[in-house]
Amino acid sequence: AVAAWAHHSHGNYAMTEYVELNGTVTDVYWVNPHAWVYMDVVNEAGETETWAMEAAGATTLVRGGIAQDEVEPGDQIHVRCHALRDGSSGCLLGFVTTADGVEKEWD
Repeated sequence: AVAAWAHHSHGNYAMTEYVELNGTVTDVYWVNPHAWVYMDVVNEAGETETWAMEAAGATTLVRGGIAQDEVEPGDQIHVRCHALRDGSSGCLLGFVTTADGVEKEWD
């Protein structure tokens, strides 16, 4: 038997540009094949939007030096991510900067 590797497309995301967001983490799902971080962001109209941010899987994040408790609900973070092409409040995480000023890659 030969192992099959799954490929997950990033076709839903605008991969040629980054969106930068600041907000408060509301949920973190530390799972495979992709971890998810949810964050409340105040938009230009002053309204709060919840953004869903897709990251690499939990196993890949740990291998990359990211601890499971590095980002938790209530944390203030800054992200650089690739927004969804349809304009909805979601993105593919590129980089997360935590309150201590350390930036790490999450994809």
